[in-house]
Amino acid sequence: MIVISSRLRHRWLAMSGTCVALALMPLAAGAQAALPAIALKTAADGAQTYSLTLQILILMTLLTLLPAILLAMTAFTRIIIVLSILRQALGMATTPSNQVLTGLALFLTFFVMGPALEQSYASGIKPYLDGQLAGEIAVDRTVAPLKKFMLAQTRENDLQLFSKLSGKAQFASADEVPLSVLVPTFITSELKTAFQIGFMVFIPFLVIDLVVASVLMSMGMMMLSPVLVSLPFKIMLFVVVDGWALLIGTLASSFHQ
Repeated sequence: MIVISSRLRHRWLAMSGTCVALALMPLAAGAQAALPAIALKTAADGAQTYSLTLQILILMTLLTLLPAILLAMTAFTRIIIVLSILRQALGMATTPSNQVLTGLALFLTFFVMGPALEQSYASGIKPYLDGQLAGEIAVDRTVAPLKKFMLAQTRENDLQLFSKLSGKAQFASADEVPLSVLVPTFITSELKTAFQIGFMVFIPFLVIDLVVASVLMSMGMMMLSPVLVSLPFKIMLFVVVDGWALLIGTLASSFHQ
């Protein structure tokens, strides 16, 4: 009985191995027929196209870089800094919350960047998806409207500074400025502009704080916090002058082309 059981066990293992091999044969054949991981084809006119798997890899890489692109190449930085300075000037550390400010800044960024994004899609992305443009040409046409937007917001002295730091000579035209020089220049200019707008926003609320503190000192109420008293007045002033519409309209109009 022990010998028979041993033989049966060996036969069962052999049959199982055969079944597994037969089941894996279609998968192996499919793997051989699959597209190569990286394939580069050159057309007769010199245009280069990449395989589908490489295109998906590039797309996934761009998606991971999307937050950095949003911060460094759009109007988001200026808007979120001004909104944060406004909240600090009002004296409310958590109102509006970070989620509210980020959402407002994000959709206002889409509003400001709408023409540039539409032009990028029409001139670069859509022709590439339709198979009318090669990958390299599509990337250049997609980035061109964003470069135009960034150059319109960039200060000349900042551009000269980063051109000098990069060790490159003066560029003959705006189209010759590479992204490696344009992006840090744009961020520097945006930070300066954001703090200038924030300074103008901060001044009226600072005056209210000074007036309230002086009145409390003259009345001998030194134990009463001036911030607690001035907060309702600052909120009332901001509401009376329709501050949100005024600030958002100013921010949107500050991105001149």
